[in-house]
Amino acid sequence: MGSALPEGEPAPDDGALPDDVRVDPGTDFGVYLHVPFCRVRCGYCDFNTYTASELRGARQDQYADTLLGEIALARDVLAARGALRPAATVFFGGGTPTLLPPGDLARMLAGVRDAFGLAPGAEVTVEANPDTVSEAVAFALRDAGVTRLSVGMQSAVPHVLHALDRTHEPANVATAVAAARAAGLDVSVDLIYGAPGESLEDWRTSLETAIALKPDHISAYALIIEDGTKLARQIRRGEVPAPDDDRQADMYELADGLLGAAGFEWYEVSNWATDAAHRSRHNLAYWRGTDWWGFGPGAHSHVGGVRWWNVKHPAAYAQRLAGGLSPAAGRERPDAAARELEQVLLGSRIREGIEIADLHLPGRHAVASLIADGLVEPAAALHGRIVLTLRGRLLADAVVRALTD
Repeated sequence: MGSALPEGEPAPDDGALPDDVRVDPGTDFGVYLHVPFCRVRCGYCDFNTYTASELRGARQDQYADTLLGEIALARDVLAARGALRPAATVFFGGGTPTLLPPGDLARMLAGVRDAFGLAPGAEVTVEANPDTVSEAVAFALRDAGVTRLSVGMQSAVPHVLHALDRTHEPANVATAVAAARAAGLDVSVDLIYGAPGESLEDWRTSLETAIALKPDHISAYALIIEDGTKLARQIRRGEVPAPDDDRQADMYELADGLLGAAGFEWYEVSNWATDAAHRSRHNLAYWRGTDWWGFGPGAHSHVGGVRWWNVKHPAAYAQRLAGGLSPAAGRERPDAAARELEQVLLGSRIREGIEIADLHLPGRHAVASLIADGLVEPAAALHGRIVLTLRGRLLADAVVRALTD
């Protein structure tokens, strides 16, 4: 049911921003809509999601109306500060958003459109389990205003899917992609590598299968073992092996090579797209530190340098909104040092990189050794930017330490 919420100061019951916060109207505004429902809990997942037996009084069929209440609150909060802006991106994440009827997702998107407006050419993404997507669903999403479907493929190999507790049929990934294409939607597929028992050849099979689907975008994430998950407990008991760092590095290099040869370009450490137009603009907004409001239980938001997070359980979330209260559980305002560290941490992960001039003097002095170690592209550094090489992407944490120590 998700990791613990951060520590922070109490959030006001009306959701208002601090009086001294100034919101730049020129900053892009994104919307994240969290749908916290899953049919089963995957063993590796620590997202804030709930199966039917864990809802304790919350109802899926009432969820859209509940979330619309938070959208109305957000509109009032932002309007009071003159900070209303059309949404440049909207992202339905989860959980499994497509467990809800397409009509519920359409009403949620209409609520965003009515409250904030959608910018011309807005990117609207829905995450989907392959088993939940048919042509009827894809066309309904398209008609509602969705532009992009992100399909949770994870692997093409049955025993790897089993190790991850994924229940979808591998063949249904192609069915979901075909349905999205028939509806005229852009398509992304998500992969995970490093599962217990997954060989390099298994991973090659998954990559080649994903490439053959001809999506616009592929994400490939290394499996991370999160405390409190079923998989963490299995590893602790010695039932399955922990991910091997060297094997995961080999898998990453294989992914980058195969994807590059197939015409995909990396634009973030774990993300590749066929061209710049098909990069995930919503996720880029996170990495660039722009403004977004996250709606739903456990969702996080960031506006004008203020961050806050909602109560986790759907029942508590619904109860607060029914009482006319903000669902925010706490908030924080990172200081200048924390913001600078995050800028390096996130900015160095994307292809455009970060400005050397924005680094403190020790960080600027570290650039030459990073180039010598093959971690930073020399040509980009000559033009004043830190851009990671393939080796640098594999050792991104070490690069960040060198630039910020």
